[in-house]
Amino acid sequence: MLTTQRKSLILDILRRDGQVIAKRVAEEFSLSEDTIRRDLREMAGEGLLRRVHGGALPVSPDLPDLSARRAVASETKQRLGAFAAAMVKAGQMIFLDGGTTTAEIAKRLPRDIAFTVATHSPTIAAELEHHPTAEVILTGGRLYKHSMVATGAAAMSAIAQLRPDIFFLGVTAAHPVHGLSTGDFEEAAIKRHIARCSVETYVMLTEDKLDRASPCPVLGIGDVSGMIIPEGIGEERLAPYRALNGAILEA
Repeated sequence: MLTTQRKSLILDILRRDGQVIAKRVAEEFSLSEDTIRRDLREMAGEGLLRRVHGGALPVSPDLPDLSARRAVASETKQRLGAFAAAMVKAGQMIFLDGGTTTAEIAKRLPRDIAFTVATHSPTIAAELEHHPTAEVILTGGRLYKHSMVATGAAAMSAIAQLRPDIFFLGVTAAHPVHGLSTGDFEEAAIKRHIARCSVETYVMLTEDKLDRASPCPVLGIGDVSGMIIPEGIGEERLAPYRALNGAILEA
């Protein structure tokens, strides 16, 4: 078996199982563990996976702060934001998570109907300063400056008083096995809490977040009402997600 073929099969195992165990793969391929470990080291150097004792896990995405992420706001995020904004109906309450993609929703919300936007992010609330028809509810709490969102008991208590029709969730990673995840324990907890309080939850995902796993789980792929993704992602790559969640919406 060629090295490139081996590495491709290892990636398939990683997507399917959420982990690679070197000993098991060596037995499956009838090769030495040293050969598989060398492959894993090389693949880790190429940024394809994350080496751990005995094997490998999906890559953990980098977690640049909000200012850095704003600087790379892309056309893809704008498309996702416009698609999500078009889902909002008159009289609804929506909850916008913090982040650059949800900021694109805020910029594109309809201006000819009345609705309410709740958020725990002061930067998202500021995006709506001049919106003519949006009522804005900003919840308080301890400010997690990395993402500019409120967390902790005070935020939990305020959010519990709301019943949003739609929560637009942001995460740093998505994986069929490891689910939706983010990089901070408290932020993951507040995201789960908002989802529990909301009628529906939709997560927006750029392609670079797929098949990755951050340290703090938020929800399973099947626990959200739908996934909003860019069009053009290969069906083979999406198949494991579709098996878990039939509502994959392409923007």
